[in-house]
Amino acid sequence: MQAVTENFVDAAKEYLDAGNCVLPALRGEKRPAVGQWSKYKRRRPTDAEISTWFERDHDAICILCGEVSGNGELLDFDEGGELFDAWAKKVPEELFEKLIIQTTQRGGRHVYYRCQGAVSGNMKLAQRRSGEKTITLIETRGEGGLFLCAPTDGYEILQGDFCNPPVLSEGERGKLLMAAWELNECPSVIVDGPGRSCNSGQTNAIQGKVVDSADALADRPGDDFNKRGDVREILKQAGWKCVRGGENEYWCRPRKDSKTSATLKDGVFYVFSSNATPFEQNKGYSQFAVYTMLTCGGDYGLAASRLRGLGFGSDSLPESVSGVDISGIVEVSEDDEDDFDGDDQSSIDDPGPVPIEMLRIPGFISEVMDHTLEVAPYPNPVMSFGGALAMQAFLAGRKVRDSGDNRTNLYLLSLAHSGSGKDQSRKVNSDIVHAIGMSDCLGLHFSSGEGIQDALFRTPTMLFQTDEIDTMIQAINKNRDGRYEMVMSTMLTMYSSANSVYPMRRKAGKESPGVIDQPCLVIYGTAVPNHYYEALSERMLTNGFFARMVILEAGQRPPGQEPGIGDLPPRVLSTAKWWADYRPGTGNLENCHPVPTIIEHSNDAKKLLIETRLQAEAEYSKAEAGNDVVGTTVWSRVSEQIRKLALIYAVSENHQSPRISRTAVEWASNFVMHQTRRMLFKAGAHVADGQFDSLIKRSVIILRQWREKHGNDALMPSWKLRRKLKQRPNDFKDITFELLERRIASFCTVEGKTKPKSGYRLLRSSKEKLRS
Repeated sequence: MQAVTENFVDAAKEYLDAGNCVLPALRGEKRPAVGQWSKYKRRRPTDAEISTWFERDHDAICILCGEVSGNGELLDFDEGGELFDAWAKKVPEELFEKLIIQTTQRGGRHVYYRCQGAVSGNMKLAQRRSGEKTITLIETRGEGGLFLCAPTDGYEILQGDFCNPPVLSEGERGKLLMAAWELNECPSVIVDGPGRSCNSGQTNAIQGKVVDSADALADRPGDDFNKRGDVREILKQAGWKCVRGGENEYWCRPRKDSKTSATLKDGVFYVFSSNATPFEQNKGYSQFAVYTMLTCGGDYGLAASRLRGLGFGSDSLPESVSGVDISGIVEVSEDDEDDFDGDDQSSIDDPGPVPIEMLRIPGFISEVMDHTLEVAPYPNPVMSFGGALAMQAFLAGRKVRDSGDNRTNLYLLSLAHSGSGKDQSRKVNSDIVHAIGMSDCLGLHFSSGEGIQDALFRTPTMLFQTDEIDTMIQAINKNRDGRYEMVMSTMLTMYSSANSVYPMRRKAGKESPGVIDQPCLVIYGTAVPNHYYEALSERMLTNGFFARMVILEAGQRPPGQEPGIGDLPPRVLSTAKWWADYRPGTGNLENCHPVPTIIEHSNDAKKLLIETRLQAEAEYSKAEAGNDVVGTTVWSRVSEQIRKLALIYAVSENHQSPRISRTAVEWASNFVMHQTRRMLFKAGAHVADGQFDSLIKRSVIILRQWREKHGNDALMPSWKLRRKLKQRPNDFKDITFELLERRIASFCTVEGKTKPKSGYRLLRSSKEKLRS
């Protein structure tokens, strides 16, 4: 043992040089004799401050614990140190010999050391009840705590040196704390539910060992689980490890190998680690509370409901716990995930947004795209392609067809966030239409079904360009006015009438106004992605409206550029003018009843079209076998869409001598197959059967985005999920209960860098696991 000088200044400087935060103290009050001393919890004093302080008459010196002293921590043995010897016997000899030990002015003992990791705040480890009073026998002085030390009068170093504190591993520290906690004689407060707690002597509510009324337990699943359940598997699933068995089991928290963080005895899980989230330090938890914290996010109502479903709280109680199946209350295992269907929301995998390389068709479409990209403030390839594709479909309307009488009428929708360049492609199209003298063929809004009919009766080829098409869809869904239904009905029938005639409505008491011969309605709409999909109803998915759409997603807004006012390229104007002047057929009926030119397929193109048709039919059969009404509706239109787009590809590539080549069919097939799967995936994720189902789907989207950003095994904290959903606590409980019950997500605790993390994790389907 090294003697300590009686000179406070020298001792303070020696302690300071050793990395301790040392201050003068008031011996009688056991506190620093420095005003506003809290700042020294963050920094050690300087030599000059030490010299100035101790020039005055001070009778004590103290050391602050915690990070400022190199993660220093003290065990304080009070009441004359009566438990010190019993504690010392429990500590391994080689560990005991490392410690700094000093006597206190009242006969107690101080044990000082440093830790490799951060220390917690002050903890009470061993207590005793004396009448109505609780006496603390052993406690720690940790982060923010302090203790008086030699050479203060009454404090004498028995072992070690404050100028050379030992540094203990977390395992060694755990042994010291566990030895102290085992000497605790005072019943601990045990958490057993929301607002429910008791002490460890009230075993009727916790252990199930002293039970006066089995009937009382049968009424509450939590109490029944305290009696018959077993939390060991739940703890293991959450990353805890049992490091020592016996009557008093020692458990190590996640991310630790062999250190003790809690004990399990008589159905009480007592936690003394400050890094054992979601548990609090120095608290005991009943088995019901442990289950609730680790599997239900602290929701005791949800926990009770799930336990009741597993047979706890029933009227008849088995005599033993053997045979009680608790597999359903721990995190879903990898094997169980094979039954999961909530993540996919459909049988279609997500192919992602359309690849940029697919957004090119040679000839007129690429030329219009290039011009749009050149003059746009935000050159967006997806929006530019959508506008150019709509322009070509409009110009070729009622003028060309393939050998199957497929026409170029398309319903196109480009999805992009506000400010992403949605306007520019519409402006370019308007400039082209005005330049070739076809302004009367432009439409902006769908005011009613009758309005669409009247417009097409006057000009049978129309290009409607409208923004926020999702607003129109929401109006159709929410309004019971017949005119909104007529908009939908007219759009559906016009699409199918492109190669026939559409009879105009007959007004009461008047003659039939006639028919629209081969109407070509091309729609180019734009909308915000989520708003569009959420506006769709299940009826729209199955009545053919959704299946007729070609949907393009623009993704993130591209970098901006200085916008231009460039004139339309001469080749673009020349080609557009050629289409405006082109009149298929002969005689006086070519305007009112044209006979579109048939664009032939190459032999290779014909073979590939058969292959793509068979592929679409196979997908249709799978959807039909699975009673997937949406899938059958969408896949039934795939072959037609491929043929339409292959036709448009051909006339864009060579408007004067077009021929549908294998290349055209390959592009159209790849494009349509990709977009069909993407549309089905997005619809399955967004389109809901009601408000509650919408919230479930919204939760899946949020969790999937979290997983994509943070990794497959990342947990999303409950508070973040609730904040994203913007739901009240009770409503959020219903949502998370449904996520767990459907096995869409799991709630669990995993190891973190510094402490365990709890939250929700989207489960992966068997297909996803195979891909990974």
